[in-house]
Amino acid sequence: MARVQLVHVAHTRSGDKGDTANVGVIAYDSEHYDLLCSQLTADRVKAHFGSMVRGDVERFELPNLGALNFLLHGALGGGGTMSLMNDAQGKVFSTALLRIEIEVPDEVAHAVQGRGRMPADGAMRRSERTP
Repeated sequence: MARVQLVHVAHTRSGDKGDTANVGVIAYDSEHYDLLCSQLTADRVKAHFGSMVRGDVERFELPNLGALNFLLHGALGGGGTMSLMNDAQGKVFSTALLRIEIEVPDEVAHAVQGRGRMPADGAMRRSERTP
């Protein structure tokens, strides 16, 4: 088994409702959905965020989409209209969750290496393009 950051296996989206942030985690490949289910428990996600999430974390499975949705209760300091937080809508939670490390079989780690961060082979990086 190998450890990889979630960013190599999935992408995320986040939003908010009141004092609850939600983070959707979507597997790039449907065959990796079971890895997400086994590695990303509600307790593990809550531990990852630590004191940033004061309430419970709920997990909802969406197997037809290859996705998980997490509700992070008590994460927004009262919500967008009441909070003095810099990110009162919880947009950064999705990026922060991409940093969590998950265990995957060695062949999966090799296959997904660099996904989610690097351009595809042959694609030019912005810094390499001419103006």
